[in-house]
Amino acid sequence: MSKTVNKLAYKPVGLLLGVGAGIVAGALFKQVWKMAAGDDDAPNATDEERGWGEVLAAAALQGAIFAVVKAAVDRGGAAGMRRLTGRWPA
Repeated sequence: MSKTVNKLAYKPVGLLLGVGAGIVAGALFKQVWKMAAGDDDAPNATDEERGWGEVLAAAALQGAIFAVVKAAVDRGGAAGMRRLTGRWPA
C-alpha cells in the first residue's frame, strides 16, 4: 500500500477515533472535576457566580485531559494501523 493510500485509508479511522476520544475525554473531565471541586458541573466562562480562578482552572484541566486522551488515542490508532498494514500512517 503506498504512503498516500495508507494516509487516505487512515483518515476515516482517525476521524472516528477523534470523536470517540472527545466523548471519553468529556466523561473523564466530568469525573475528575467532580472529585477535585466537589461540584457536578464545571463552570462555564460566562457563569457570573463563578470566579476567574475557578473558571480558568476548569478550562486548563479540561484542555489537559482532552490533549492527553487525544494523543493517546491518535498514537494507539497509528500503532494499530501499522500492525494491520505494516506502515505507519503519515
